[in-house]
Amino acid sequence: MDTREKPHVPGQIFNDYVRINNKAELDQVLQDIARQTDGDKARITRVRVPGRSIDIAHIIGVSSDPVYTNLALNIGFHAGDDPTGRAIGIMRLTPWESVIIAADMATKYGQIDIGFMDRFCGSLIITGEISQVQSAIKGIVQFFSYDLHYDVCPITQR
Repeated sequence: MDTREKPHVPGQIFNDYVRINNKAELDQVLQDIARQTDGDKARITRVRVPGRSIDIAHIIGVSSDPVYTNLALNIGFHAGDDPTGRAIGIMRLTPWESVIIAADMATKYGQIDIGFMDRFCGSLIITGEISQVQSAIKGIVQFFSYDLHYDVCPITQR
């Protein structure tokens, strides 16, 4: 912890950083600020620090051709593939490099194709038979939760 005195900035009342994990904590901090500022204006800055988490894990059931086209899943290696009967799995992970591990694991948990992987923003899109996509997404979420101790969201499917 940095114990050096922070320089005074005119008009600035609070120089502290507070980690807020839920609405109750936010409400408490806002009440404290209101009480300490005695009705004066206060500036609050929200900063999201990426943690170790899976923020979205969604499975799109059998999709149609326009969805594949708009996601550009029909170009490059997959040019000319028929998407009929294929599902899409979408994930977002932080830290972003985690997507590399997730993509590798996806290929081991199911017979899937990597449609898109972005190690700079943590996005992963996989395609395949619905049961294979489900198996891959479930395996990834369980591994990241139990073995790597990530915060994970529930798997959703439509």
